[in-house]
Amino acid sequence: MASAEQQHLTGKGRAAIDAFLRDRGADDMSHPGGTLLAHLGRVQGLLAEWGADAAVQTAGLCHATYGTDGFAPNLLPVADRATLIALIGERAEALVYLYASCDRGAVYPRVDGTTELAFRDRFTGRELNPPADQLRAFFDITAANELDVLAHNAELAERYGPGLHALLTRAGTLLSPAAREAVTRQLG
Repeated sequence: MASAEQQHLTGKGRAAIDAFLRDRGADDMSHPGGTLLAHLGRVQGLLAEWGADAAVQTAGLCHATYGTDGFAPNLLPVADRATLIALIGERAEALVYLYASCDRGAVYPRVDGTTELAFRDRFTGRELNPPADQLRAFFDITAANELDVLAHNAELAERYGPGLHALLTRAGTLLSPAAREAVTRQLG
């Protein structure tokens, strides 16, 4: 029997997520490679190829819901997290929030491959130390997101590819083996 998380990625669950994203304009937002909705689907697809579990894939599909430090538009205000929790479940939503809340300017320089990463929440300004499983999901979602963006925009790839390669290399085993291989193949 499929878990509740797996059901989010198939049938009615996936249709409900797609409807949510469309209702909030993801299919009308420009993004490298077409629309935000197309990008979100490709990120989820990469995570699936890499063997990520259903909650991580669902988080990848919804990773821009609250906006990100690199993509300001949001599909849902952070104050309305309960809406996303009801749609995708607590674990997947917590990963979406972690991804969206990352203060990249504070966090990225601290990445050293260990799980003792002081993580600054850009919404609250608080520092936290996410558990290892959340950090691993965060870095796989980060890799899938950035690799997709750079694959669809040569200018961004030239400008940010080397720095992204360095960041994801420093993440070390916080990236899954499949994600590390994809980073090396595309950016190495």
